[in-house]
Amino acid sequence: MVEPGGNSLRAFSVTAGKKFNAQLKWAYQGGTHIDGIFDHQDSQGGGGTITDGDTQWMTAGSGLLHIEAPPEHLVVSGGLFHGLQLWVNLPAKDKMMAPRYQDIRGRSVQLLTSPDGGALLRVIAGELDGHAGPGITHTPITMVHATLAPGAEITLPWREDFNGLAYVLAGRGSVGAERRPVRVGQTAVFGAGSSLTVRADEKQDSHTPDLEVVLLGGQPIREPMAHYGPFVMNTKEELMQAFEDFQKGRLGTVPAVHGMTESGPQG
Repeated sequence: MVEPGGNSLRAFSVTAGKKFNAQLKWAYQGGTHIDGIFDHQDSQGGGGTITDGDTQWMTAGSGLLHIEAPPEHLVVSGGLFHGLQLWVNLPAKDKMMAPRYQDIRGRSVQLLTSPDGGALLRVIAGELDGHAGPGITHTPITMVHATLAPGAEITLPWREDFNGLAYVLAGRGSVGAERRPVRVGQTAVFGAGSSLTVRADEKQDSHTPDLEVVLLGGQPIREPMAHYGPFVMNTKEELMQAFEDFQKGRLGTVPAVHGMTESGPQG
């Protein structure tokens, strides 16, 4: 997570039964945090299945093809799941590093609670107040999933050389000393400082009893960025080279497995 424009954060909801095509990823890091179940496979032999509370962390580096899709049984039976996907820019010197993949199971994250017990914190990657999460990132990043009971408030220590943002997964609350209101689907960007403050509203919707928020921050790399589709480079010339490499088939193929091909899940 670096300066504005250097990263992309998006949430998604998918109804099972939808098919997914193979995707190309190049020269960035990416994390997917899921509530539901999702299969992943890539041209480097990485992948697996992630489910409630799990995160997959993939460094695309020199490039790979991959597929993300609901498993075959969910395609058949139907259902809805939610996810959060983060793209993080790599420094220019590391953009051609070898791709790698990490499954981060929900049971392996560092669990913390606020002193009053009103908030549960899951440290997925990076470090929070001396507590390290299991996620291995190539650039300094902190990623925390926080659940706050109605009326609960947390003020977390934050590295002053990091930027910071909060994305609301569910519920309503406020952020910062000014208590600026936020609700589901909104992102709040924090100013400079050594702490982040989040508070849950006293009253929440019946279907979302708590405030669920993902807190993210990282050290800015302060480099120019050229971005088009799945390619994240530093110059337009590098983008053109990336397209040429892809068109000439230099990224390989995704191996076929039961229930999944390069065209998506097979129902």
